[in-house]
Amino acid sequence: MKLSTSQLEQFNTDGFLVLRQFADHELCNTILELAKVHLKYKIPPIETESEYVGDDKEVLKVTVRRLRQVYQRDIVFKTWMENEEIRPVLEQVLEDTPVLTLAHHNSIMTKMPHTSTETSWHQDIRYWNFENDNLVSVWLALDEEYDENGVLEFIPGSHKIQFSPEQFEGKQYFSATPKENQRLIEKKTSTVLQKGDVVLFHGRLLHRANKNSTDQAKISFVYTVKGKKNRSIEGTRSSAHPEISLK
Repeated sequence: MKLSTSQLEQFNTDGFLVLRQFADHELCNTILELAKVHLKYKIPPIETESEYVGDDKEVLKVTVRRLRQVYQRDIVFKTWMENEEIRPVLEQVLEDTPVLTLAHHNSIMTKMPHTSTETSWHQDIRYWNFENDNLVSVWLALDEEYDENGVLEFIPGSHKIQFSPEQFEGKQYFSATPKENQRLIEKKTSTVLQKGDVVLFHGRLLHRANKNSTDQAKISFVYTVKGKKNRSIEGTRSSAHPEISLK
């Protein structure tokens, strides 16, 4: 598969692109059932809601936010991350040979019913350390995702904006206080995702998600690729795990 000229233009302009029904439903179901087992038994490494928000409430301590390092967990996860059909697409958006960076994302992401927390506006690049920002994340919806269970929201074109430090707060979250930020947030967009849909989004794109107010867990798969020419900075978290070239 390759992107059309209009699809590539849309990605470059908006910073994200939805590929409808890209992944086989049987594969999605297999990934989902395996993820549920790892979540049930809290197989490490994991991240809890408590670790993410910095709150030691007991309910947050026992609520899993993500399964980390899934590439190494099972051949099913590994196979999806090495999917050959998506490689030409990744090569197009990166304009380089795509390389899996196992240091970031490489996760099963969850929004557990009622106990999950909101994900504030942020850029993923905030805690990554590479020579440049040529990184793209691949998000796979394993079931339906919508506002009430925490679907991704994006601010189109925000990956091209040079922000000042004053526009962020806390863990480099995009502040809703400045008027210029408010005007940008008003442009936010989201789209309901179905099982098998894939979202590609740039590492600098501002995005967020609601907490899950439904009775069912929302479980998704996300990994990140970089351009081969984009090297990680030695001695940082970004260089702490192997990289896998997707030739």
